[in-house]
Amino acid sequence: MPKDETKSIVARIEKLEKAVFGGEEATSPKKEREAFSGATGGIRFLASQKFFNGKRSLSDVKNELSKHGYHYSVQAIQNGLNRLSKQGGPLVAFREGGKKVYAKRK
Repeated sequence: MPKDETKSIVARIEKLEKAVFGGEEATSPKKEREAFSGATGGIRFLASQKFFNGKRSLSDVKNELSKHGYHYSVQAIQNGLNRLSKQGGPLVAFREGGKKVYAKRK
């Protein structure tokens, strides 16, 4: 087998391995976005962007999700916030001025 043909085969195998088993080339913005699918995923995305470093109301969260292409009902967002603010979750929920607000758990 000629040397050039061997190099070509090895290059193709390496490219396939990166695509199947992961690697720098296999990571794309679309794959990152898939890790944050659904209403709860959108909220986790906002948390990863440090959105919850301050106090945020439900309407703040809904508006920010819309800016990033997550268009869900208030009920779906509220459900995601409730799940993520349970004990051990990344968020904490409390009432301030009669409104429920969310922030990053410390």
